[in-house]
Amino acid sequence: MSSTPSARPAGSSSQKAAFAAVTVLFFAWGFITSLIDPLVAAVKGIFTLTTLEAQLSAFAFFIAYGVMSFPAAAIIGRIRAVPAILLALATMTLACLVMLLAANIASYPLVLTGLFMLAAGITVLQVAANPLAAALGKPEGSHFRLTLSQTFNSFGTFLGPALGASLFLKGVEVSDGVALTPAVREAALAGIDRAYFWICGLLIVLLAFFFFNRARISAAAPPAQPTGGIGALLSQAFSSRWAVLGAAAIFVYVGAEVAIGTQMAFYLSDKAIWGASLEQAGKAVSFYWGGAMVGRAIGTVLLARFPAAKLMVLFAAIAAAMCAYLFLVGGVSAGYIALAIGLFNSIMFPVIFTLTLERSSASEEATSGLLCTGIIGGALIPALAGAVTDAAGIFASFSVPLACYMLLVLFAASAAKAPVLRRAGGESLH
Repeated sequence: MSSTPSARPAGSSSQKAAFAAVTVLFFAWGFITSLIDPLVAAVKGIFTLTTLEAQLSAFAFFIAYGVMSFPAAAIIGRIRAVPAILLALATMTLACLVMLLAANIASYPLVLTGLFMLAAGITVLQVAANPLAAALGKPEGSHFRLTLSQTFNSFGTFLGPALGASLFLKGVEVSDGVALTPAVREAALAGIDRAYFWICGLLIVLLAFFFFNRARISAAAPPAQPTGGIGALLSQAFSSRWAVLGAAAIFVYVGAEVAIGTQMAFYLSDKAIWGASLEQAGKAVSFYWGGAMVGRAIGTVLLARFPAAKLMVLFAAIAAAMCAYLFLVGGVSAGYIALAIGLFNSIMFPVIFTLTLERSSASEEATSGLLCTGIIGGALIPALAGAVTDAAGIFASFSVPLACYMLLVLFAASAAKAPVLRRAGGESLH
């Protein structure tokens, strides 16, 4: 795969502006995604659902990654990244309108439809923006740039739950068989309406910005490589050992991160840990996601100085040890250790992404599509952790992310020894 450095001079002002614009997208989809946690609790009360029925909200969202990743890659391969981003933002804007309708007519099936549409748009953004952020600058700085963008993504995930809880959950108490009062139900629906109204406005602003700056961003982006249709992309991706390994790594990483986050409040409220109320424990979970934001900021600096694969080995090993402590020891200290896992989750997604892009023999579009498909781990592994909790208790559930982090240590150690075929961003080393 040949490079065209003259078409995109490294470190140019147009690349920096394009990188800043793409980074705003990372913030936006992080914010939107993190609203799922309070939304699950809200719809359970609003629509008087079982826990399993309420969890369909998260399932509808995350399953879109499995359904849409390769179609997204095919779209990007055909029309290039910037038009695909415009299409994604338009889809997400339409999804917000569906959510507004769902809130106004109190329809849970429409909520699920809107969430799937939102995640479908976010999937296209993920497939387009991750390699684009890695490519907009010098090849050796790809890990740094993608981790910096992911830091802003983490900032969005930190703000989203707090805002969502204040809008969706004010006065909402969820108990089996107990319906909300009409006033509380209407207030919660109005909160959902307000949240997605303002998100719709933000998306329209982003859509206008990218539309009017599409020429500048397209000029700074790397040239697209012809990929063929979805079948060709699937064939490319699965023919590359490293694309498959990278997707598996994303699967277990996202699954571990989401499993810990969804189990955290129950763990902290256990009498053997903090014995806090669920409300207090739920508020403390924001520090878990905030830790990922802080860790990504620190990781941005570390990745400029140390090899990405070796740094990930260290971070994954520490996270595994922390899960082992939660599983085997417990106590008050375990609560603080649980929240601190977010610090070590911080660099994993961007590093897995760039390590895989550098080693995959498939095109960036095919590799990125398979990597984003791996995000469905966020729908499946938390369910496994929940099943372990039901069978053996909340402590034992941390054996699931423990196993995930051990697999990530093996992935990063293997990546450190594997040859680099190209720098993230499409510059071939052969």
